[in-house]
Amino acid sequence: MKNYIALLLIACFSAFYAKGQVNLKSFKNNGATVSSSKKELVLNWPVGNGAFGKMVLNLDQAKPLFSSLQLGKKGALKEIAVNLDPAFVLRVGKRTLSPESGGWDVFFDRVPTRPYTTNAVKFKKGAASVSSYGSQTVVKINGIESENFKGALEITLYNGSPLFNIAAVVSTQKDSTAILYDAGLVNKKEIWNHVVWSDVKGNLQIEKGAKTDAAKNLEVKYRTVIGENTGGSLAVFPAPHQYFYPLDEAFNLKFTWKGSNYLNLIPDFGIGIRQDPLGDRRYVPWFNAPPNTQQRLNFFCLLSTGKAGAALTEVKKFTHNDSYVALPGYKTMASHFHNEFISDIVLSGKPVPEKPEFVEVLKKTGLNIVKLAEFHGPGHPKGPDSTRLKELDALFKQTKRLSDPNFLLLPGEEANNFYGGHWLAFFPKPVYWVMSRKGDLPFESNDPKYGKVYRVNDKAEMLKLLEQEHGLAWTAHARTKASTGYPDRYKEEDFFKSETFMGAAWKAIPADLSLPTLSKRVLNLMDDMANWGLRKHVISEADIFTITEQNEMYAHLNVNYLQLDKVPDYANGWQPVLDVIRKGKFFVSTGEVLIPKFNVNGKGAGETLKIDASGKTTVNMQLNWTFPLSFAEIVSGDGKKVCRKRINLNTTQAFGKKDFSWPVDLKGHKWVRVEAWDIASNGAFTQMVWLE
Repeated sequence: MKNYIALLLIACFSAFYAKGQVNLKSFKNNGATVSSSKKELVLNWPVGNGAFGKMVLNLDQAKPLFSSLQLGKKGALKEIAVNLDPAFVLRVGKRTLSPESGGWDVFFDRVPTRPYTTNAVKFKKGAASVSSYGSQTVVKINGIESENFKGALEITLYNGSPLFNIAAVVSTQKDSTAILYDAGLVNKKEIWNHVVWSDVKGNLQIEKGAKTDAAKNLEVKYRTVIGENTGGSLAVFPAPHQYFYPLDEAFNLKFTWKGSNYLNLIPDFGIGIRQDPLGDRRYVPWFNAPPNTQQRLNFFCLLSTGKAGAALTEVKKFTHNDSYVALPGYKTMASHFHNEFISDIVLSGKPVPEKPEFVEVLKKTGLNIVKLAEFHGPGHPKGPDSTRLKELDALFKQTKRLSDPNFLLLPGEEANNFYGGHWLAFFPKPVYWVMSRKGDLPFESNDPKYGKVYRVNDKAEMLKLLEQEHGLAWTAHARTKASTGYPDRYKEEDFFKSETFMGAAWKAIPADLSLPTLSKRVLNLMDDMANWGLRKHVISEADIFTITEQNEMYAHLNVNYLQLDKVPDYANGWQPVLDVIRKGKFFVSTGEVLIPKFNVNGKGAGETLKIDASGKTTVNMQLNWTFPLSFAEIVSGDGKKVCRKRINLNTTQAFGKKDFSWPVDLKGHKWVRVEAWDIASNGAFTQMVWLE
């Protein structure tokens, strides 16, 4: 009996001891170091310029997880913060999954109008492990749970930068689920000396930290809130695009928070990121959470030995100060803005500003060319003719007035006539046209005031107009919103097969935090159209309404880098813009990942490559990036199926530029393109190279 008790005690002690150990089997020397003793795990990683970051984790359930965060040169580390815990709030709602609304690709959903729950995520520290993936070191600690979701906490360190990511990685088996999350770091005892953020005007706001300060939501610029201590600062911020689910409006909904007792769920003093569950009060789809997908409820932290302002400067570098940087040989273009400046201001009798706010905002983001989508609600596309022509005339006059040698503001509309779904019309010069034709009026006529006027009666005449005026059309928000089912339903139509129909537009709809990329909806369509045997392209679109300095514009923007040496002069027309788009001589980017150079065996995007019987080719591309890269993917098709070759890029560090060459067998394939994505799910993609 005594022997049995002794063996039982030994077994229990061994089990307890094993549970307390950190599994280091998957950690390999990558420049970071890891050591563990009892309940403490110590990680050091190189952050660049000869400096190191140090993270001390306490795995005792009764103690804060982050015992210490330090930064500096060897032997002279400064302690930035102590005794912090990660905190997460998870909202769980019901997704509408009817086929008519697009299934998981739905946008027209109003999740917060139905019952949903809001709960603090529980974290009971369980088994821990440390793994290395290229230049990244990942700490995984089991024990995350909230409602129907379970998972683990993951902390990722990135060599070459004082940057790390904290994520509650969770999944559910429940179907039709939509989620939203808030997150941050909380102090159990010590409080930040100051909490700092930038207001929407770009001015730093500084408040002393006090345990008695009730939590409040902050309207900030750059999506960042910073804790500042004597030793330095810690910035907390989300992924710049992934964290922002699609909305019609880019309103600044106070995406950060500070203080104690946040939502009456997190009692300790904290700083963090948040989402307004009601969104813009229009369509509010939240994030998809399909069954058994690993949803990453994550945020980034950046350490600095300087003041909060210095930390914010470093954060802003990841998004080029929320702007699109210039590239030699390229001009930036954004499309699909329903600002309704003409209807709401110019034709309303209100004073017309010399420099409208929306123009100044778009210029500050580094955009060279902006294509509007006016008259989507208040306009009169079908007439009366006199009203319609007056609206167009005002649009042409104002876009001409507001253009300059480095900024081209272009007229454009989102139509819902003739073709099916919604689509964008784009002409290379001002064209007066009415989306209807009454009685015996001709298709084309001459107006004494406006000159040539077209009146369009059906899809055949729409195609004729586009051909005659060298215009382009493409599907807006394909396969979702009011274009659910399109362009698939008209893929056999003459107008779709014609050269006037460019293809479709891409925006990150829907949002899914389990994906390492932004929305695949239109990228999949891009591949499908190529396998249909059609040489189509995909342009990016913003599809948002009001544009103000106060808004969170950058999170909802994306850009097309067009291969243009100069911005066309408005007075001479902008045919070169349409030519570049028609030929596929551009790439799409969220801004953080750029593709200045790309070819396959010397042939660039939009061109045709003849390959020999072996099918051996080389994909060459140059990538520029801010966040460390995650992977590139070579996507190709043979007319039936789609093939993907993923290249791991996790050895890259922040802020790099490199030429890559990858051999790939394209035997029997008809097209190929490339995507590149970083660790924050920012990315860029090329147009097709066609194969013969």
